Amino acid sequence: MAADRVQFHEMGLDDRLLKAVADLGWSQPTLIQEKAIPLALEGKDLLARARTGSGKTAAYAVPVIQRILASKQSVREQDVRALILVPTKELGQQVQVMVRQLTAFCSRDVRVADISGKADLSAQRPILMEKPDIVVGTPSRVLAHLNAQNLFLHSSLEMLVVDEADLLFSFGFEADLKNLLCHLPKIYQSFLMSATFTEDVQALKELLLHNPVILKLQGSQLPDSSQLQQYSIKCEEEDKFLLIYTLLRLRLVQGKTLVFVGSVERSYRLKLFLEQFGIPACVLNSELPVHSRCHIITQFNQGFYDYIIATDEQSLVDPTAAPQTSAGKGKKKKSAEKGGKTKDKEFGVSRGVDFQNVSSVLNFDFPPTVESYIHRVGRTARADNPGTALSFISHTELGLLSEVEEALTGENSESVLKPYKFKMDEIEGFRYRCRDAMRSVTKQAVREARLKEIKQELLNSEKLKTYFEDNPRDLQLLRHDKDLHPAVIKPHLKNVPEYLIPTTLRGTVNPLLARRKRKRIIKSKVEGAMKSGFKKNMKGKNPLRSFKYSGGRNRKEKTGQS
Repeated sequence: MAADRVQFHEMGLDDRLLKAVADLGWSQPTLIQEKAIPLALEGKDLLARARTGSGKTAAYAVPVIQRILASKQSVREQDVRALILVPTKELGQQVQVMVRQLTAFCSRDVRVADISGKADLSAQRPILMEKPDIVVGTPSRVLAHLNAQNLFLHSSLEMLVVDEADLLFSFGFEADLKNLLCHLPKIYQSFLMSATFTEDVQALKELLLHNPVILKLQGSQLPDSSQLQQYSIKCEEEDKFLLIYTLLRLRLVQGKTLVFVGSVERSYRLKLFLEQFGIPACVLNSELPVHSRCHIITQFNQGFYDYIIATDEQSLVDPTAAPQTSAGKGKKKKSAEKGGKTKDKEFGVSRGVDFQNVSSVLNFDFPPTVESYIHRVGRTARADNPGTALSFISHTELGLLSEVEEALTGENSESVLKPYKFKMDEIEGFRYRCRDAMRSVTKQAVREARLKEIKQELLNSEKLKTYFEDNPRDLQLLRHDKDLHPAVIKPHLKNVPEYLIPTTLRGTVNPLLARRKRKRIIKSKVEGAMKSGFKKNMKGKNPLRSFKYSGGRNRKEKTGQS
């Protein structure tokens, strides 16, 4: 089969582009790249559906760069020729990185600018005045620059790309997108890339595409069971915390893990709970600036953390939605409404953002839609890597589970989500520890943990630096504000006594104990060898061993001689 596939060097690409592809280590194109790139180079509009992690970004980035390089041979005038619309700032930054990697050997000829960040329009104006060949941004940001006359697309635009098209309308970009179309020329080539075909994508297709080629490459929107193993386990609220503690503390889930929860408040609650047991995890908080979030993702990718706790786009589309556990409580709904205003609506973790080498995804709170499930689970088993997804299901989430199972049922009518056969009775011994930890994770502790991060952001903010220079008293007050104590950590909870570990797992789950025993044996052997040598030299000289003492006799002999 590999022999029949079209290779990159057979697509008529520029040598500089081929060199960049080789440097990235791409030996052959993925299925979406193999089908989409030749069609795009022919000038056809594309509507492509391919699962998350299948290489969609390169599938449109390669033809866009190739067409710009080709046009530069005849037209020397510098202008914006391609616009890439993304739903989130994080995805915008990722697309810019990918384009820069592909233009490593032609960076003078093809320039890219990402304007999806939160910087002032005036700060981004000089970048756009240089007329970069490719502009990446969210619809609202691009429209703001068009209205401010920092960007002109009416005469120069040749290509329009909409990435993660099925998310644009759900993020509230419908009006922005329709207004943006007024600023575009009548004729341009369009690419719509999506992991799912929804009504929103159909509406976009009618708005943007002209006689498109539709590529539906994967029947399944997720990898098959040989690459991605999906499990579900029925457990209630307290059992969720007990189970995640057991899985992570006993290292039953290994490698980098993404934990999805229903809200930002829940993510901090879970973080503080895991900290009680010495399990470090970081929270990807939509309330923090985009640079801080990207920094956390980079740290996770570099291996500083093994566990990252995040919400997905659903909680941000409807910020007033309270966590499932607090449904029906008026006070919580009000506080959610207040807190929702500070959240960044252009933030999404389950989509687009490239978490590298994720081996497992844990759905601590089950996703509210099938699409959300697909994009959460799609963070693992990317490209040809294996992955595992485990979902915790409470009785209120059973309806959502049946919807997902119905949507993802395989050809042989078997459910893709297999039951996770875990004997909860065997970990009952850990329950008192979990309750002990949960008592420390109060509402006040969660609130203070969030305040601590925001306070740290204020102190580190570049924008506030000049303000604090003019108002040093405010900085002093902020620095010397009362210490925030998010949760009382009890040291004894960090250690797991051997008697608590289920007998079936004792030989496998605690390699640290085995290592310690090995070290003790080696140490005792070394010390034994040293002691035996010491004994030989000191034989007969230890009065406690021999019960002989010759010191006094020698002294008497010396006095007699004198």
